[in-house]
Amino acid sequence: MLKEKYDVTGMSCAACSARVEKTVRALDGVDDVTVNLLTNSMQVIYNEKSLNKDGIISAVEKAGYGAAVHGDDRTAPVEQKTQDEMKDKKGKLLLSILLLIPEMYISMYQMLYNHFGLPAPDFIKLMFDGPENSMAFAFTQFLLALPIALLNRNYYVNGVKALLSKAPNMDSLVGLGSGAAFIYGIVNIYFIGWHLGHGNSGLIGQYSANLYFDSAAMIVTLVSVGKYLEAKAKYSTTSALRKLISYAPKTVTVERRGSEYSIPVNELVAGDIVIARPGAVIAADGVIVEGKTSVNESAITGESIPVDKQPGDGIISGAVNINGYIKYEARQVGADSTLSRLINLVDEAASSKAPIAKLADKISGIFVPVVILIALMTGVVWLGLGYGSEMAFSMAVSVLVISCPCALGLATPVAIMAGIGKGAENGILIKSGEILEIVSKATTVIMDKTGTITEGKPTVTDVIPINISAEELIKKAAVLERSSEHPIAQAIVNGASNQNIDDITVTEFEAVWGEGVKGLIGDEWYYLGNLAFIRKFSVVEENYIRRAETLANDGKTVLYMAGSGSFIGLIGIADTVKENSATAIKKFKALGINTVMLTGDNNKTAAAMAAHLQVDKYYAEVRPEKKADFVKELQSAGETVAMIGDGINDAPALALADAGIAIGAGTDIALESADAILSKNDLLDGVRLLRLSQAVIKNIKENLFWALFYNIICIPVAAGVLYPIWGIKLSPMLGAAAMSCSSVCVVLNALRLKSLNLGQAEKISTEVSEKGAENFMEKELRINGMLCMHCQKNVERALGGIDGVESVTVNLDAGTATVKCKNDIPDDTFDKVITEAGYELVH
Repeated sequence: MLKEKYDVTGMSCAACSARVEKTVRALDGVDDVTVNLLTNSMQVIYNEKSLNKDGIISAVEKAGYGAAVHGDDRTAPVEQKTQDEMKDKKGKLLLSILLLIPEMYISMYQMLYNHFGLPAPDFIKLMFDGPENSMAFAFTQFLLALPIALLNRNYYVNGVKALLSKAPNMDSLVGLGSGAAFIYGIVNIYFIGWHLGHGNSGLIGQYSANLYFDSAAMIVTLVSVGKYLEAKAKYSTTSALRKLISYAPKTVTVERRGSEYSIPVNELVAGDIVIARPGAVIAADGVIVEGKTSVNESAITGESIPVDKQPGDGIISGAVNINGYIKYEARQVGADSTLSRLINLVDEAASSKAPIAKLADKISGIFVPVVILIALMTGVVWLGLGYGSEMAFSMAVSVLVISCPCALGLATPVAIMAGIGKGAENGILIKSGEILEIVSKATTVIMDKTGTITEGKPTVTDVIPINISAEELIKKAAVLERSSEHPIAQAIVNGASNQNIDDITVTEFEAVWGEGVKGLIGDEWYYLGNLAFIRKFSVVEENYIRRAETLANDGKTVLYMAGSGSFIGLIGIADTVKENSATAIKKFKALGINTVMLTGDNNKTAAAMAAHLQVDKYYAEVRPEKKADFVKELQSAGETVAMIGDGINDAPALALADAGIAIGAGTDIALESADAILSKNDLLDGVRLLRLSQAVIKNIKENLFWALFYNIICIPVAAGVLYPIWGIKLSPMLGAAAMSCSSVCVVLNALRLKSLNLGQAEKISTEVSEKGAENFMEKELRINGMLCMHCQKNVERALGGIDGVESVTVNLDAGTATVKCKNDIPDDTFDKVITEAGYELVH
């Protein structure tokens, strides 16, 4: 069996993908076929002995679509084809709108003039008023509506094909309703001409009033607007793979026979010695044979802290060499490399997504044949009752016109567009309407840790001074580290941003790889690094080692510092949790959503973070392909999975998840792989997206109900069931008016989404009754060691956790914290909490 991927063009709805799949599945030799509307792709598993790719392409083309083997150089690039299709759709849509404007004005100017008193130009009245101008009035509308119908003929063609294949869809509804109105208008033109020739001017006005070219043109134009917006969003989501491929290096430097050569990366072979200078992207999986460096593997593992590498250590493709000159032996190249496997994962995950069946498409499968049957029966019954062909045709057309699927067709896209607009107002960018339906059904949310739950970069979190001020400790450390580009060094320098270190020089500086740094500041030596390094120069008391272990258990990187033979303090560094992440996770759980954290970090860091955030489950040291495996496992267990991530390493899981959601600060690949983007980098927006999606789907169901309820009431009236009893006959004109009213109701209902308050549930009441306020007391605490906003948050969190504390206000510049509490809390309690947090309470 051979598995092959094809690019398919011309698909516009779920029925199109179903038709392609059904056609290919019927071919001899096909074992399995999956068509993906989102990516315009098809994967086929077939027996190459009984079928070839030309036979598959031919079958797709006979079904009315285009196909090409994915990446086949014999055909025009699919990228260019897709862009050409988008330009073609846009051009047709703009031209349709330009023609629709005069069409609507000419058909409605008499009503606007007679009922609303709006003036009409004299030349319009001269050309179209009165029975004598009825032919010009009718034929002008026909000439304006005809090109609109031709520009949008795909609705008629695809609609008929779907009907003939016994799989009616929205195209069938649109084409049938618009076509019936158009044909009815043409018939009335003939009647106008006949009565003009016979001098029956009294009947001419009746036929002139029953022209529905404007309805025929408006239906296809409005639906085309939604189709174009959907196609545009769909195109943008499929560019993730192109971005991921472009991330890979194009050339690589290798050492062969003692000389350096720059070669295309596709010519790299296993066993080559590859040279990587600072800033270079690792081109293949391999082992370092010469040099030491630090590499940033965040693109692959999600770990923000760089990893030190030396000879004998493995290195993976996609990692970035930060600061060292190294040589490595390529072991896995081309398709076997980590980056290439990642590309294939994104490709296959995107291609395996099943298209979401629209509610309206499901309804149309029953609605369309029923309406056709009712219309035919209506005509036959009135003919059988002897009322004449004209009345029978009028009644039958009235049924088709009043059941024109404008309201049904608008029910979904109008609500979706309103929801997408509401999301954009709140910084939530939604790429397609499908994602709203999926998110509303989510049962589990998987979150990447680094850059999603956390800030994504190391920050100084703890400064523990010994016989020195915290300010002086971080200042000396920053002086030692300021010349380094290592992220941990940069975190220390940033932590001392309010200290003046530019005028301080370091002499005899030395970096001991993998251990630490040392240097002479003034006439005193200072040392900064791990415990083993510091013990060479000073004694570290056991209680500080335990203190450091506590910090490490909290997932922090701990640096020890000594000066002139004495130990002077600890510095804790970590990737800090974003401000609203804990609240967001709490609210997900309150909504009944299971929360899972995946991270490439070590288990100790992950466990500490999971305990702090109280997620339901966490998994540490997870590689990119494993993240996608977790998504698959949950889906196979019946869960609807939403994945929130930010890095290239999250792209496969984002593409495979039922709903892929990217944090706005993430990489381009993650953003393109995702179905929605939280542009404010706030995990709490994920909760807002969930609530928005639920409101939109509820609105769509309401729209569909009223659209169908309208048809259930009006179709029998249009068929004439009330005529024999009370003489009530619903003309096509009134039918069209009722159809328009139903559309207006649907639109107005959808517009209610604009008033939806997504932030209401996040508001936390801080009001206190006057009676309760009288019992509050305030204490001002002076605290040493607070240097940055993260310190401020740590102190607020520590003091806020004391039983009886109602609120905490920290003044970073003054080094104070004002605590409002219900009762008198002993100073020892404050002292203990502040010390455990890594700071010093001044008594």
